[in-house]
Amino acid sequence: MSLPGIGVPWIKAKIDTGAQTSALHATEIAEFERDGAPWVRFLVQPWQFTEDEAVPVELPVHDHRTVRSSSGHAQLRPVVLATIGLVGREIEAELTLTDREEMVFRMLIGREALRQGYVVDSDASFRGGRPPRAVRRRNRGLDG
Repeated sequence: MSLPGIGVPWIKAKIDTGAQTSALHATEIAEFERDGAPWVRFLVQPWQFTEDEAVPVELPVHDHRTVRSSSGHAQLRPVVLATIGLVGREIEAELTLTDREEMVFRMLIGREALRQGYVVDSDASFRGGRPPRAVRRRNRGLDG
């Protein structure tokens, strides 16, 4: 999948029907004010195991949400609106920003995004096609 509006051509994502809102791996999250409105600055690191090609992003803060992890830990996160490229379509979705460094997937796609015309087949993987071999190797830290 991709985040074309912020210059991320590929990021490893997982469908999570247990999550209401989508979550994006972000580092150096810093909220600030621009023209009297709340904004957030952060880095998107699309590749696992490396900070190479990290994308600096600044977006308006859409909201703040308290998100509870599967372990029960609650965290207040900034929410931004972003365009997601998913299975040949582009949709706008709310993304909570959080450090997912220790997670296998850099992004989770939640129910709110999926309600925009997607059906989940729990028996299938890679419905949008597997990424090219070079992308898969790069994400595992094997090339770069």
